[in-house]
This record gives sequence, C-alpha cells and structure tokens, in this order.
Amino acid sequence: RCQVVVALDPAAAFEKFRPDVARWWPREYTYAGESMEDLFLEGRKGGVMWERGPEGFRCDLARVMRWMPPEKMILRWHISPSHRPEPDPLNASEVEIRFVADGNGGTRIELEHRGFSNHGTGAEEYCTRMGSETGWPFILKRFAEHCGGDQSATAKPTLRTVATVH
Repeated sequence: RCQVVVALDPAAAFEKFRPDVARWWPREYTYAGESMEDLFLEGRKGGVMWERGPEGFRCDLARVMRWMPPEKMILRWHISPSHRPEPDPLNASEVEIRFVADGNGGTRIELEHRGFSNHGTGAEEYCTRMGSETGWPFILKRFAEHCGGDQSATAKPTLRTVATVH
C-alpha cells in the first residue's frame, strides 16, 4: 500500500491520471523504455492498460475490473515477478487505486496492490519490490510531479508504504 497527495480535487486527479498516463508513467517501468510510442489506459470496465512500442509492438499490462470515476479503479495486474507479461488471469494480482478528498481541496491517491500469491514463485519478493521506494511509491511520485503545476507551494507529495502479501 502507498499513497500520494496532490492539490487537485478527486475528479480532476482521476481525469489527469488516466488520459495522461503516457506523460507521467516512468519509461523505465515499460517494456520499450525510451522507444515507447504510447501507453494507454482504457477508461471502462473491461478496458486494457497497454503499451505500444516500435513497429507496432503491443503489450497488455493490466485489465480494468472496476471503473468508478472519480472514486476508484481496480486493475488486474498482468505483470509477473520476473517482469514478463502474464496472460493467465489466475496468475495475475490486483491493483486498486482510490481517489479520496483530503479535506483541504486536494486528493489522496491510495494504491493497494494485492493478491501477490497468485503470481506463484517469487511473489513475496515481488511484493517487497513493489512496496519499496523504487516500486509503486516511485510511480505515484511521478504522478504527483506531473500534477506539480496544479499544486500549491505548500502541498508536497507525501508517500507512505506498507508492503504486505495477500
């Protein structure tokens, strides 16, 4: 679990998260890296988060299981502990992203990655890695930086991480 606070209301944060994903998602967390052409998150139940690289290469990263703007989205995460695509839904984990008003006009984005045990071998290490400062906290920090132009000078991103295997 981790979270970040941005100085946008929940609807604005939710809307900036999805269509801008290719602008803020760390390229080092994609398959194509610097040659990535697009990263897209389809905003609907059954939609796909996919990456497109050179020569039409496409890799599906996640499937949208629940789409409830501006409150939350739940993704079935199809990336294995070895960073390879995992097409079998039974071997995928789940990522829930909630957009919660913080009472000060901003939004606390709460992310919980669960079901690591579905990945089998390497699940515990994968959970630890994604809960570390180089995992989801790093990814959410990039989103907060993307929202930087909308943040007030006193609103700084805050991160809290608790790694758990479910």
